[in-house]
Amino acid sequence: MKSTLLQLAIRWYRFLFARRQFYSLNRFLHTLSLRGIGVLNFENDRVSGEEYFLTSYLRDKPGCVVLDVGANNGRYGEKVMRLQPNARVYAFEPHPVTFKRLQESAVKYGFHAFNLGCGDTRTETLLYDYADYAGGQGTEHASVHENVFTGIHEQKPIGHRIQIITLDDFVIEHGLESIDLVKIDVEGNELSVLKGLRKSLSQGSINAIQFEFNTMNVVSRVFFKDFVDLLKGYALYRLLPNGMAALPHYDPALCEIFAFQNIVALKGIAGKAKT
Repeated sequence: MKSTLLQLAIRWYRFLFARRQFYSLNRFLHTLSLRGIGVLNFENDRVSGEEYFLTSYLRDKPGCVVLDVGANNGRYGEKVMRLQPNARVYAFEPHPVTFKRLQESAVKYGFHAFNLGCGDTRTETLLYDYADYAGGQGTEHASVHENVFTGIHEQKPIGHRIQIITLDDFVIEHGLESIDLVKIDVEGNELSVLKGLRKSLSQGSINAIQFEFNTMNVVSRVFFKDFVDLLKGYALYRLLPNGMAALPHYDPALCEIFAFQNIVALKGIAGKAKT
């Protein structure tokens, strides 16, 4: 019945509004609809859904273990520690300039900071940032993909040589048997970070993952489908300001939107995303 009504609504809408004179109106409605489904809500942590997710997810998890990959200046780690003062937070930031601010935050709020990047293999590579980044401070746009700057931002980048590790190795070295949350914000390199967690994912030791899917994935040539395939056994959600919208089935029209959005993967919950 619901499908029949939807098809009828589509037929009539197309008949009435799929016309050149309504193109601007349809684009306007599309822009509004994206925000309504959790896309391009980047203004702050409340509208992005991050505040809601962290508050609700960590509420009953004293002593939780959190890996913050792409920690920048430590704001995420600070939020976790404020919510759960006994949490163990391991924050990773490869940018040599930004890491200094992360260290200060780590000392102040009591978490661990590492001047390392994460990926699918141990290596050295270049991390790019704006050549003239303001005030001599690293930016949140720093990426291992040079085209993020030359292509998307149309700015001249500067490269910093950094060390890359795999989180699977880190988990073993630090004896982390169970991890409550892995947050990943690495400007297009999120899938590589998760590939470096394959063993932990297969063992079921990662309970939740929060990652960004955005325009940078055009540069890295990573599709949402790649995350669906890698995160078998996880339910996928898109964050909203006051909740989470389930993505129970892989629908390219709904999933392959290359614009800012926060995605959460929860282990072993019914209704997981399927192909």
